[in-house]
Amino acid sequence: MIASVLVEIKSKQTDKVFYYNIPSDLKKKIMVGIRVIVPFGNRKLEGFVLEMLNDNQIKADFDLKDIIDIVDNEPVLNEEMLKLGRYISKKTLSTLISSYQTMLPSALKAHKGFNVNKKFITYIKLVDKDYMPKNISQEKIIKLLKEKEVQKKECSAISNYSLKKLIEQKVVEEIKKEVYRINDDIEINKFRNKLTDDQINVIDSIEIDKFKPYLLHGVTGSGKTEIYMNLIEKIISKGKEAIVLVPEISLTPQLVDTFKKRFGKKIAILHSRLSAGEKYDEWRKIEKKEVLIAIGARSAIFAPFTNIGVVIIDEEHSATYKQENAPRYSAIDVAIYRARNHNCPIILGSATPSIESYTRSITGTYKLLELKNRINNFNSEVILIDMKDEIRKGNFILSDLLKENINLCLQKKEQIIILLNRRGFSTIISCKNCGHVDKCPNCDIPLIYHKTTNSMKCHYCNYIKPKLIKCPKCNVEDLNNFGMGTEKLEEYIKEMFKESKVIRMDVDSTSRKGSHEKIINDFKNHKYDILIGTQMIAKGLDFPNVTLVGVVNADSSLNIPDFRSAERTFQLLNQVSGRAGRGQLQGKVIMQGFNMDHYSIIAASKNDYKSFYNQEMVIRKKLKYPPYYNLCLISISSKEYEEVFNESNKINQYIRNNIYNQNIVLG
Repeated sequence: MIASVLVEIKSKQTDKVFYYNIPSDLKKKIMVGIRVIVPFGNRKLEGFVLEMLNDNQIKADFDLKDIIDIVDNEPVLNEEMLKLGRYISKKTLSTLISSYQTMLPSALKAHKGFNVNKKFITYIKLVDKDYMPKNISQEKIIKLLKEKEVQKKECSAISNYSLKKLIEQKVVEEIKKEVYRINDDIEINKFRNKLTDDQINVIDSIEIDKFKPYLLHGVTGSGKTEIYMNLIEKIISKGKEAIVLVPEISLTPQLVDTFKKRFGKKIAILHSRLSAGEKYDEWRKIEKKEVLIAIGARSAIFAPFTNIGVVIIDEEHSATYKQENAPRYSAIDVAIYRARNHNCPIILGSATPSIESYTRSITGTYKLLELKNRINNFNSEVILIDMKDEIRKGNFILSDLLKENINLCLQKKEQIIILLNRRGFSTIISCKNCGHVDKCPNCDIPLIYHKTTNSMKCHYCNYIKPKLIKCPKCNVEDLNNFGMGTEKLEEYIKEMFKESKVIRMDVDSTSRKGSHEKIINDFKNHKYDILIGTQMIAKGLDFPNVTLVGVVNADSSLNIPDFRSAERTFQLLNQVSGRAGRGQLQGKVIMQGFNMDHYSIIAASKNDYKSFYNQEMVIRKKLKYPPYYNLCLISISSKEYEEVFNESNKINQYIRNNIYNQNIVLG
């Protein structure tokens, strides 16, 4: 017998299978999808067995080498995952091995020399119940064991020496039991929220035994999570499995807590902040059919379920569902592929769907389901503040109105969220007086300031102009690229509101393991009055006592050099507005910035998705952006300028000579 093996090297030269003889002692152990150790040149590498062949199916010009050994007793890639890897490789133009490696936890990747151990706890069990103890220590141990088997450390706390003697004499025996690293102990809440008519209509509209993508467009606080859980209850009652994706790790703890109170130990968690051992444990829970639901960030889409009944993608508009390094897969594409394969529905949920998804729902590719009202029927009051007026009064960070409302909330013992919208601010030249930002005349996106050349450049079409000296709109020379970090904002608020307890949630404060969960729980339990953060606090979080949301630099994400900047701004502001007034108290949202008359900000303040969508589509059509055109980026890099210049020209000429006239080439 011969095996085709895909080795662990991620390069185009080795992006193919290599053939090896299967030694007689391994013939019964080797299966498709299993990891093996093989000789490769003068090295030993791990690889995946992709196919088993008879000797007469391969005619080699040289003697094939033997497989050295197996790594696993069972396959780590099932038949569906083998096909899925090929799909990802083909769609993302990546090597096949990188596709398989990205699908697996570290413990199961083909990677020679990397091992993750299972975790065991040693228990002690009484075997000889008639044994007469020789001393007081033995008597204490035997008395303890007559009641139940106990952890070894409980007995060794009495006397290690006596315990050792009892084990040697076979009076007691050691039993090793595997334990999972994540604690699943949580009390199930049997209470069920009464569903609204809108929620019932949405659930009844979803066919659970048929592949179909659904776009669930529900305003913030409309009860999308309750719909997800009711659907999953239907699915698992039929013995099927469910995958739930969230865009941010910060959302995982709160969602997992909600789901565990409903489903108990039927849940596995998969995301990048877990240790290698924790991921290995959660993966094996799924493989061993001990759980029916997987919840996590984008990598959870690869959960090795074999009977999927529904795939749910919450906050489907989020850019984090696309992986930025090879293979650059989209979790939504993979989810649709798996849902089609399992003939089950896929639910894409969002209060602010991506332009592309909403267009697909209008054209019928997705079925549109809508929740237009909040569960508590409270719509937060939204106030827009022009900071140009505030700066004249000496308010550079917080407006008078926001300060007043923070004080009012603190007096009422209510909580406040302050979002600092700071993306893309550091390299954009803006006018302090009127807020004008210079944009590319071709692409209508902000020009980026390059200090080395003292010029402003478009990162889409390479349009370049000298750095502005004065504002072309109001002729004022007061231009700068000022910005502010969350730490500076935290210091300012602590100084301004000395009696309040303030906590910050950003990339720096959440770098340690478990920090997301701790900050969320502490704020929910009202250990803090004010939560300051970046975009990670804008989505999905549910704090019933938050009645005020303040947004600092609400317009700064309009300056990101991306044609989606207006869409990202609308989504962010609409999502963060939804954090206020989620309980029984009326909410208020105060947004402040320099460009508050922009259509995306006005639409977000009115919670008017359709108005934003219609205006944005007019611009997208004029500028030939998605969904009217598809975009493809070809990036060429080299250490040698001449080489990259020449190759770029070759690629440019080839493309221009081989495309239709209506296609556009930039660069």
